[in-house]
Amino acid sequence: MALAIMALGSTVTLAASVTYRFSPVNQWDITKTASYWNPIVQYVEEKSGVQLELKIGRTSADTTSYVLAGEVEFVFSNHLFSPEREALGWKVFGRRNMPQLYGQIAVPEDSPIRKLEDLQDKTVVFAGPEAFIGYKVTYAELLSRGIQVKTSFGGNQNAAFAQMFSGKADATGSNSMLIEGYAKRENKQFRILWTSEGYHDLALMASSKVPEKDVQAVAQAFFSMHNDPVGQEILRKASETVGLSSDAYFVPATAADYVSYRHFYQTAPTVLR
Repeated sequence: MALAIMALGSTVTLAASVTYRFSPVNQWDITKTASYWNPIVQYVEEKSGVQLELKIGRTSADTTSYVLAGEVEFVFSNHLFSPEREALGWKVFGRRNMPQLYGQIAVPEDSPIRKLEDLQDKTVVFAGPEAFIGYKVTYAELLSRGIQVKTSFGGNQNAAFAQMFSGKADATGSNSMLIEGYAKRENKQFRILWTSEGYHDLALMASSKVPEKDVQAVAQAFFSMHNDPVGQEILRKASETVGLSSDAYFVPATAADYVSYRHFYQTAPTVLR
């Protein structure tokens, strides 16, 4: 079931005829994902004059299924850069001002596992099969080395981490931002076994069916947020909730910023394309 959260109230006149659905990938559990995005979406709606509704599923795969079914018009995602999905016509317009993300394979700091080869026949837990950096990039590395593992999916990255630290899995595949945030928030220590090349943070994207004037209004509301004292405070509180730095604001981006994603699909194992 989707968690749909309508941002109400406005400081500008909202167009009454159209409400666009915004679906960000579940980088955390559903509660934290909603806690992070709901005040941001409400702010963007108020500043842009464009009606927005937050639509997220229980897992990142559920949320992406809404996107692929054409049920949403705006996304924050890195699940749409495969050749087949690029044909759907989504347009990059922004991203978070974050350091590049790295795929990482990690174990608890006190684990006897010291190198990737030690994971042979072990259980590795991932957020879900749609997670580009956390699953596809990390699992591709294991496959390229011929390391056979048992895969498990937690539904979101917090659940995957919890499974590993409870002993239900031996290792996890994730991205560097989520590992750092979880370690800080939960006071947990990881041992990093492998780190990938860098990838830009997830993209703000609009469906081709959204009029350009609405895309531009939403984009400018995102981009100006950190220069407005009210928006700045919303970003600070939202980032604090999930363990992000206070510099996690939104900046313009284009498809050219996501070339590394496309390169991955050119050489990725067929099972991950």
